[in-house]
Amino acid sequence: MKIGVLGIGITKFGEIWDRGIRELLLDSQLRALNDAKLTPEQIDSIFTGNMCGDSLSGQLHIGAMASENLNLDKPSIRVEGACASGSIALRQGIAAIESGAANIVMVNGVEKMTDVSTDQVTTALMGAGDEELEGFNGLTFPGLYALLANAYMDKYDLTREVLAEVSVKNHYHGARNTYSQFKNELTIDDVINSTMVADPLTLMDCSPITDGAATIIIANESIAKKMNTEVYITGSALATDTLSLARRKSLLEISAGKMAAQNAYKQAKITPKEINFAEVHDCFSIAEIYAVEALGLAKQGEAGKLYKEKQTYFDAKTPINTSGGLKACGHPVGATGVKQAIEATMQLRGEAKERQVKNATIGVTHNVGGSGATAVIHVFKRMK
Repeated sequence: MKIGVLGIGITKFGEIWDRGIRELLLDSQLRALNDAKLTPEQIDSIFTGNMCGDSLSGQLHIGAMASENLNLDKPSIRVEGACASGSIALRQGIAAIESGAANIVMVNGVEKMTDVSTDQVTTALMGAGDEELEGFNGLTFPGLYALLANAYMDKYDLTREVLAEVSVKNHYHGARNTYSQFKNELTIDDVINSTMVADPLTLMDCSPITDGAATIIIANESIAKKMNTEVYITGSALATDTLSLARRKSLLEISAGKMAAQNAYKQAKITPKEINFAEVHDCFSIAEIYAVEALGLAKQGEAGKLYKEKQTYFDAKTPINTSGGLKACGHPVGATGVKQAIEATMQLRGEAKERQVKNATIGVTHNVGGSGATAVIHVFKRMK
C-alpha cells in the first residue's frame, strides 16, 4: 500500500465561540486545498468523520455540508465510529482509492462540542459505550477508564506518580504546538492534586471538551509521485472488540488496538522497533499506557518504565503524542483521528518546529472508539 498525502489543514483546537460546525469544517478544508495546491474540482470523493453532530450541533447530513462548502456535487459521506470516526474516515478514503473509485480524496474530521452543557456532552459521548450494560447503570467514560486503570495498577507496577507523567509530558508537547487547546505545562503534583473525577483519575488525567476540524487530502501512488509527495500511508487496519467492558476477555489490554497494529505493521512491512514516533489515543492518561503496549512499543505491563525514565518526549527514545495528544491538544472527537494523521505528516515533513522528532521516517497513529471497542492504526512513512 502506498497512499500519498498531498495536503493537510487544521484549525486551532479549543473553545471556539465565533464559528459553528460548518465554518470549522470549511476552514480546515480550504487550508488543506491550499497546502496541496489543488482546486476543489480535483477532489473525487469526500469522507468526513463526525460523532456528535446531531446531539451537540443539531446537524446530521454532514457529508452534504462538506461538499456544499466547496460547491461540489461529488460523492461525500459522513463517517461515524465514536472517537475513532476521523481515522475510520481516513480508512474509507484509502479504500476508495485502492478500489479505483477515486484518485484524489479529501478526508475531514470535525466536531463542535462547547456550545452545550457538560451534561449534554457526557450523555452524547456515552453513546460510544454500551447503553444498557453501562449507561443505564450510571457509568460514564471517566468511570470506565478508571476501572481499567484500577485493574492495570492492581496487576502491574504502575504508580500514581508515573501515570501522572503521561499528562505532564503531553502538556509539555502541547505548549509547543500552535494549534493545541492548552499551552500550559504541568507538574506531577498538578495532576495528582487536581479535582478527582473517577478514582484514580483526576481532572488532569482527562482530555477536555473541544471544538475543531482537520482535513487531509490523499491520492493514489501515481498522482502522489507526480506531485513530488514525501509522505505516504503504507498501512491501514481496523479491529473491534466488545462494546462493553463487562464482556471483555481481559481488562489488562486493549486487544482491538493490538490486532489492528499487527495487521497494519504487516501491510507496511515494519516492526515496532522501526517506529520513530506515535500519536496515540490518550482520552485518559491510562489509555496512553494501554496504547503504547498495544503498539508493541513496550511489553505488556511495562509501559510505565518509559514514562518513569522520561523516554516518551519528542527528543527521547520513544516519542509519544508530540502534538500534545488528546489531553493537551484537545479532543474534538470526530476530528481527532485526522489530527493525528496531520501531526504524523508534519513530523515526517520536518515541520513540527519546537517538537520535531529528529530524522523521523516512520510514524504510527492509534485512534480508539469507546473503551476499546474499535481501534484504527495507520502507518506513515517518509519516502524520498
